[in-house]
Amino acid sequence: MGYPETFEGFRVKSHEKWSDFEKQEYKPKPFGDNDIDIKIDACGVCGSDVHTITGGWGEANLPLCVGHEIVGHAIKVGPKVTTVKEGDRVGVGAQIWACLECKICKSDNENYCPHQVDTYNAPYPDGTIAQGGYASHIRAHEYFTFPIPSNIPTEMAAPMLCAGITTWSPLVRAKTGPGKKVAILGIGGLGHFGLLWASALGAETYAISHTPGKEEDAKALGAKEFICTKDKDWAKPWAFTFDFILNTADMTNEFNLQEYMSTLAVNGEFHNVGLPDKPLPQLMAQDFAPNGAKLTGSHIGSRPEMLSMLKLASEKNIKPYIQTIDISEAGCREAVEKVKVNKVRYRFTLVNYDKAFPNR
Repeated sequence: MGYPETFEGFRVKSHEKWSDFEKQEYKPKPFGDNDIDIKIDACGVCGSDVHTITGGWGEANLPLCVGHEIVGHAIKVGPKVTTVKEGDRVGVGAQIWACLECKICKSDNENYCPHQVDTYNAPYPDGTIAQGGYASHIRAHEYFTFPIPSNIPTEMAAPMLCAGITTWSPLVRAKTGPGKKVAILGIGGLGHFGLLWASALGAETYAISHTPGKEEDAKALGAKEFICTKDKDWAKPWAFTFDFILNTADMTNEFNLQEYMSTLAVNGEFHNVGLPDKPLPQLMAQDFAPNGAKLTGSHIGSRPEMLSMLKLASEKNIKPYIQTIDISEAGCREAVEKVKVNKVRYRFTLVNYDKAFPNR
């Protein structure tokens, strides 16, 4: 049938064959007055995609097209859209809808709206299951569609829309800046953004990792010092040091959390944005007492935060470390399989969409 009645996407049909993608047609949700249709040019590959298609986060609505770091061009705008015009280069992140009416939405916390719709694997109010960005097109509400500054390359802008905002939002809400000591734990797709943002915001920035081979990259990304957790008694010299630790690792279930929390300053915060498949280690209430530590977490960020992040990235010419792969059945398989085993430096972006979807 084709656009606008149907979109095409590379979809996974079972958790058992989670890296087997097949190009399929599907119907998007009905077009609304505030909606924008986007012809996709690129999509970042997120750890969330892998957790979803493997079933690590629970049973998904299959068949499913994942991908929520989307950049493309607006080809149709609804009559009530005021922020985007046809032809604009725009991005969509991990959230595609919220009620925008509740007190949470009205306080610029729409990323915590109890009625929110994720960009894929979530039902719209009409029952349509949202499909993501490994696809020819996406239909998005204008509030969750963001103009991309002209000097940010498409393949670099894409991962900012999830990995970028997921690390930017908690850093900004923690008032990261001059005079603060901030540690980024886990130097991967999320963590490398954490280092870029924390240093750009003016904080004294540290990298914590179990991989000594990442020291050179971590310092190039903005870390003042590199702390290797494989070193014996690694935490002792850093006791009572950090105002904020941004934990981007997704294997926190295997951590000695008491050891990490001992490096926090008084009332310091250990903040989780990596989301493991398994529960966090058991803690006693007493573990928070020695330094009044806080254990927190967050979910992506708000529209104002997204716009401020893209503005800073543009003004400071911030460039994440990106590898590109042409989108196809084989390309999608390669990307998710490598992300699953951390064989990426530090983020994949799927590109060359016109070749995969020639008839759009």
